[in-house]
Amino acid sequence: MQSNTNFDSKAGVFARNIYGTTKGHIRLAVLQRDLDALLAGLPKERPLRILDAGGGFGPLSQSLAALGHSVVLCDLSADMLALAQEQVQNKGILSQFEFIHGPIQSLQVSDVGQFDLILCHAVLEWVEHQAELLACLEALLVDDGHLSLMFYNRDGLLYHSLVMGHFDYVYADLVKKRRQKLTPGWPCRPEQVNDWLQRLGFVITDRSGVRVIHDYMVNKTVRAEQADEVIAMELAHAKIAPFMHLGRYIHVVARKSVRGEA
Repeated sequence: MQSNTNFDSKAGVFARNIYGTTKGHIRLAVLQRDLDALLAGLPKERPLRILDAGGGFGPLSQSLAALGHSVVLCDLSADMLALAQEQVQNKGILSQFEFIHGPIQSLQVSDVGQFDLILCHAVLEWVEHQAELLACLEALLVDDGHLSLMFYNRDGLLYHSLVMGHFDYVYADLVKKRRQKLTPGWPCRPEQVNDWLQRLGFVITDRSGVRVIHDYMVNKTVRAEQADEVIAMELAHAKIAPFMHLGRYIHVVARKSVRGEA
């Protein structure tokens, strides 16, 4: 049985504590830059059909809908979907959205069809059976379609624990005695995610680290007081090794190979 995490009652917390902070602004800036680069290289004959899988209130898919694309937003949380519906209605783009309340794994091609682009951001680390979720997303993509996948980086979590001196946490294999509400239960090893994607026939075309600097800053007041400069530095280093590999999240863009493609 699939184990997913539901964020009902936490929609406001996410909006304030994640997307309303410098770390949330970094997330959106890196993802938006990567998606802009992807869209710039795609044919422009028609609007894209996009699935925002576990997208919460859809901050990125809202910007894509504003460009004329159609979006199916699927989430376990009714509260998140209600917030999304309110926001897109206020922006005048409600007609470009379809909302599905339920787990991503319940989506069937026979019911929802296939998509040109799937967004799956900060979802994988909240799902116990991660390879099964990725297989579900692969089935929902058209051949030559693209997956935008951002996941919580276990390597970044380990490094942060080391530099902070949280050695008891390291000795416990990064498992806390008491689970925090907004701490992912299944942080991802990038090499494992890469292997799953390769086995499913994906080709990774782009990669960025997200929050490669922010979380390691000794002077934490700089995060707020020099937020614009912090974001600029994040963007400047997000694709450069070794910083990219230390991001608290990793964002990959992967293309689904055409069937039979060598």
